[in-house]
Amino acid sequence: MKSEILSALRQSEGYISGQELCERFGVSRTAVWKGINQLKNEGYQIEAVQNKGYRLCGYPDSISKTELESRMHTRWAGKNLICLDSVDSTNDYIKKMAEEGAPHGTLAVADYQSGGKGRRGRAWVTPHGSAIAMSILVRPQLAPEKASMMTLVAGMAVAKSVKEVTGLDVKIKWPNDVVIRGKKISGTLTEMSMELGAIHYIVIGTGINANVTEFPEEIQDIATSLILEKGEKVDRAAIICAHMEAFEDFYDRFMEYGDMTLLRGDYQELLVNQNQQVRVLEPGNEYTGIARGIDELGQLLVEKEDGSMVKVYAGEVSVRGIYNYV
Repeated sequence: MKSEILSALRQSEGYISGQELCERFGVSRTAVWKGINQLKNEGYQIEAVQNKGYRLCGYPDSISKTELESRMHTRWAGKNLICLDSVDSTNDYIKKMAEEGAPHGTLAVADYQSGGKGRRGRAWVTPHGSAIAMSILVRPQLAPEKASMMTLVAGMAVAKSVKEVTGLDVKIKWPNDVVIRGKKISGTLTEMSMELGAIHYIVIGTGINANVTEFPEEIQDIATSLILEKGEKVDRAAIICAHMEAFEDFYDRFMEYGDMTLLRGDYQELLVNQNQQVRVLEPGNEYTGIARGIDELGQLLVEKEDGSMVKVYAGEVSVRGIYNYV
């Protein structure tokens, strides 16, 4: 009930009467009054005026279930929502939920993550009230060899949502790092469970440096945050909800063909590698070339100095001007 009342208050341009809330949700005035008081106790500033009703005047920096549900406008992504004050890893949490039968689209969001995982097993810790740590469960009818493209889909959703909410110039470094002015603000970790050549489920974990103001010395030169780039705190709940809307749209388009065919153009508009010099580091093989976008399988197309085109499926790709590559 709290989420529904909060959503109604957000959508109202002015005051909304208690009677209207009663009729809309089929509850008593007492139930509405209790819901309003619960919201006040959670930090929402709600003005009550006799003969006018209620009006939302301010809200806390919260990523609670109430806050997110009141702002989530999706069909399936994030509809089964789990909000955690603290967790070791949202990916591990969702994997456990997946094994217990959680439905497609289940989303876990944590205010504090103590044991998050970055690339190559690196730790990623999110301090209370500063970053965004979330993982979504999907159960696609998809060949296992195509699962890796989900990281590209997730990266696109991060870039679109951050740009939409903050107005910052956000780009993607292939395959899924989201960067601003050459520094990383987000990454994605995808984990899959499969058997007999079929996908059981995929968990897509996303971390975004939202209101983080300090970084460990070893990553200060390559990482940044939205608050540092924008110069003011950002609305984490707005970004999470916008991310779910974007992810749902991109995921559905991806699943039409089971590849990047319908997303290729959108992805390349965000690609910081596009037509830039890159250095490809593969085991036992290193070369430079010009990135020419991606193919329908999400592979990076690199034009080598001799004019030949190489498809990069995996491996380190350094982009000139990104992460101190000069």
